[in-house]
Amino acid sequence: MTSTIKATTRAKGQGQWALGYREPLNPNERMKKDDDGLNVRARVENIYQYTGFGGIDPSDLRGRLRWWGLYTQRKPGIDGGKTAVLEPHELEDEYFMLRVRIDGGQLSLAQLRAIADVSVKYARGTADLTDRQNIQLHWVRIEDVPAIWKALEAVGLSTQEACGDTPRVIVGSPVAGVSADERIDPTPAIREIERRFVGNPEYSNLPRKFKSSVSWLPDVPYEVNDVAFIGSVHPDHGPGFDLWVGGGLSTNPMLAKRVGVWVPIEDVPDVWAGVIGIFRDYGYRRLRNKARLKFLVNDWGIGRFRDVLENEYLGRKLADGPLPELPAQPIDHIGLGDQADGKKYLGVAPVVGRVSGETLHALADLLDRYNIGRVRTTAYQKLLVLDVEPADAEALASDLDALGLRTRPGTFRRATMACTGIEYCKLAIVETKGTAAKLIEELESRLGDVDAEISININGCPNACARTQVADIGLKGIRLGEEEGFQIHLGGGLAVSAGAFAETEDGQPLGSLGRKLRGLKTTAANLPNYVERITRTYLDQRADGESFAQWVARADEEALA
Repeated sequence: MTSTIKATTRAKGQGQWALGYREPLNPNERMKKDDDGLNVRARVENIYQYTGFGGIDPSDLRGRLRWWGLYTQRKPGIDGGKTAVLEPHELEDEYFMLRVRIDGGQLSLAQLRAIADVSVKYARGTADLTDRQNIQLHWVRIEDVPAIWKALEAVGLSTQEACGDTPRVIVGSPVAGVSADERIDPTPAIREIERRFVGNPEYSNLPRKFKSSVSWLPDVPYEVNDVAFIGSVHPDHGPGFDLWVGGGLSTNPMLAKRVGVWVPIEDVPDVWAGVIGIFRDYGYRRLRNKARLKFLVNDWGIGRFRDVLENEYLGRKLADGPLPELPAQPIDHIGLGDQADGKKYLGVAPVVGRVSGETLHALADLLDRYNIGRVRTTAYQKLLVLDVEPADAEALASDLDALGLRTRPGTFRRATMACTGIEYCKLAIVETKGTAAKLIEELESRLGDVDAEISININGCPNACARTQVADIGLKGIRLGEEEGFQIHLGGGLAVSAGAFAETEDGQPLGSLGRKLRGLKTTAANLPNYVERITRTYLDQRADGESFAQWVARADEEALA
């Protein structure tokens, strides 16, 4: 009895609603209890667009506005050494980052034009492709937000729950519905989740953010999501989806775990609702840094999680399921690919996702000339153009290259990502986008297009928005005295291809969080030298067919320094 009481007390101390503990345990929980974040839209439309930045209630400014995709951006000229020293109001400018959610990464030409229009008219031409298939705008004034919403919503786009303690954008394959390798198009499931749950007050107060992916193909980073559905063929029931839960990176990274069940496509929305319901009701609400689903999954274990999902939330058992089907190599869809209907798609690579409203306008005009009406964003800061007539492929590729959207990028441009960085982000310590662009230019000049796949992910702080721990070379921004620098992670990766990693658990392919060698750091100025050196070492020492991550796992520390 005593142990049961102690266990219950500890659980209630985490603020778990399902155990009867509803009293907010921190300011964020108090803010959400005082008023649902979804309600802030009315105040933007009726008050803040007229009062301007100075009239915004602080709880809305640094809290509820996120429920509609708005974060204050960093004031220019504040160096990274002051990030952890200054108060939020000292760091923030009177402008916002606005995130446009693009579930599944699917955009029509009209939607592409609307984003371009908003970028040029209201965001100083800014537009960044994110690694969650969104597009982020900057320099947005609160006075303009209602007009922006009107323009976006007129073409079926939204910023609702693009941020905040909510169900964020649902990541999906950029070739969903067109790939010749796809057995099931999961788009209907994504749309049903959007329709039923995004903007639904029953799911708008979660312990923290909730990240999802639904994809037949393993061409998305499914292992870093709170919930992920990935294609799997059941020997008796046929094509469906394998369920993974509890992924997330940041300062305490964990990869998602297989629940071991097979889910038919028609059940995906209900199972998704069950998983997010568990998170809402049993998630830890006391400490923000322990409030992600991954901590609950880690504490419970998969067996208990499955039991609660089936018995408390679904009211039925799920079939045991087989492993997902994994391709021989990771897929990024850059270049020319085949569609099931005989047409082609073209994947293009801007530099670390940085485009502009003017570029998006030019892209829309170009696609209009080729009678193309669909584009897709990817989870790797890239773009795909769909429905290309085979006879037009070469000419279109040349025209895209002229816009700076490379269809045949070199190794380093193709596989480098960077977060927003100190240019706009209040949490950042170092600059990222410009550093990445210079790094790519230097490496291409020194090494050319090397015969290897080496991903480089650059992050401006420890929060790993650019997925530093699962890159071949992950770079976490730090301060080295007065200089900007990076702590280096090596050999990370995700289980997105067959045999990518030798380690298995119950027959399950596992990703790797890579090696973090003590003292392995570099200044930003010396970064090109370091990456050049380790790339040359890898090329010299690799065995036939050995990936960078596999080489890192066996290499001596001296070779990695």
